[in-house]
Amino acid sequence: MEIVDKCEGQQSNAHSSRLISPSTFVVEERVRIWGMEIRHLLVISVLLSSVLHGDGGITSSYIRSEWPAVDIPLDHQVFKVPKGYNAPQQVHITQGDYDGKGVIISWVTPDEPGSSKVHYGPVQGKYDFVAQGTYSNYTFYKYKSGYTHHCLLSGLEYDTKYYYKIESGESSREFWFVTPPHVHPDASYKFGIIGDLGQTFNSLSTLEHYMRSGAQAVLFLGDLSYADRYQYNDVGVRWDTWGRFVERSTAYQPWLWSAGNHEIDYMPYMGEVTPFKNYLERYTTPYLASKSSDPLWYAVRRASAHIIVLSSYSPFVKYTPQWRWLDEEFKRVDREKTPWLIVLMHAPIYNSNEAHFKEGESMRAAFEEWFVEYRVDVIFAGHVHAYERSYRVSNVRYNVSSGDRFPVPDTSAPVYITVGDGGNQEGLAGR
Repeated sequence: MEIVDKCEGQQSNAHSSRLISPSTFVVEERVRIWGMEIRHLLVISVLLSSVLHGDGGITSSYIRSEWPAVDIPLDHQVFKVPKGYNAPQQVHITQGDYDGKGVIISWVTPDEPGSSKVHYGPVQGKYDFVAQGTYSNYTFYKYKSGYTHHCLLSGLEYDTKYYYKIESGESSREFWFVTPPHVHPDASYKFGIIGDLGQTFNSLSTLEHYMRSGAQAVLFLGDLSYADRYQYNDVGVRWDTWGRFVERSTAYQPWLWSAGNHEIDYMPYMGEVTPFKNYLERYTTPYLASKSSDPLWYAVRRASAHIIVLSSYSPFVKYTPQWRWLDEEFKRVDREKTPWLIVLMHAPIYNSNEAHFKEGESMRAAFEEWFVEYRVDVIFAGHVHAYERSYRVSNVRYNVSSGDRFPVPDTSAPVYITVGDGGNQEGLAGR
């Protein structure tokens, strides 16, 4: 497996740019360059015949201000509404099953429900298949959403380009996607890693950089729109603008979602007390395929990787649904088929920044023993608006009366990578 660091604008020292060998470890390694952009986009190529490697130096001449950005104005072309009455918008796709032969296509019709059907096929302009989806809408304060459609395409062929059309009355739009190779230990695949994106011009820079990277799918680490930084009806409006903002990528490549704190949208002063309401209405996951009881935590297999998505803001202590599910999901991992085991979460369980320090400690206490037992390769997190990468360490031998009090080198432990600043308006972590 090859990891290519795409944190553009960051100057790396020799250690931080050298990729992490399973046989090499130290207690900690970190990179924090203040006042320079840390465009947190990693690209992972699952190339099982390759050797981990990297080069030092500056990845880009682009330098980002240390100070927070502002969101792109509502009338900017990146938020442009598609032409046509009730035309489908905010189109995004994600994996629709456990092994990559399904795709969930989601979109919004703003004025009326329209059709929830998707026409698709392997030949452009010739749609031999049709799938029927469902739709719903909701209110948030006095904002009334459009109609969100979700449609599962199942039984697809591996490694095949499909074209699809969604329509509403006389308005229709056409897109395409490529299915992954079949699940196999030698299957090659490239993922982009994005966290804490937002909708600033820095966010746009990150998105465009990803689209030039050659990656085939995104593993998203939570904190999508940052709409919760607004109030009242503007919250829903900024969820809509973000959906149109990322559509240039999400309509063509699957983004595998995880939720962050900015998706909670707990706003009792507006009478909105249902956590994740906006997020769950708009962004779905294939959680049932991995026997999860909740869309906030789930797992998929894609090419040679087994990917587990955890929810930092749902109950996870012993005996809770997420804890019980993860216990069973680790037992389903087959390293003969998927030698790479990747975990995604929002709040990092190891973090040396003052920002959000130790917020992941309770999840570390709950799950770190399993991460070591099942030899997770890498854990990606966002939340902290900085870049940080560790060698393989663990703190599983500590208890209140004896044992090691600090993390120690552990060849069975994961590598921890924080990728927490996609460009959102809060800016970089200060220390």
